[in-house]
Amino acid sequence: MNDEGYQQLLEQLKVEHRDLDDAIGALMAQPVVDQLQIARLKKKKLGLKDRIMRLEDQLVPDIIA
Repeated sequence: MNDEGYQQLLEQLKVEHRDLDDAIGALMAQPVVDQLQIARLKKKKLGLKDRIMRLEDQLVPDIIA
């Protein structure tokens, strides 16, 4: 996959991450909170964050000064 493909995947993952954040917020705003579902969504969101960070590291290499 080239840089453009990685960039598109990165943007897609960021959108999915924001959507999960919105879903978690909506669930927490309900009168009856389903803690198990919120925990699952948070775990999925954390996994997405890890994938986003790995992709960003591949796109922007570390420069050792």
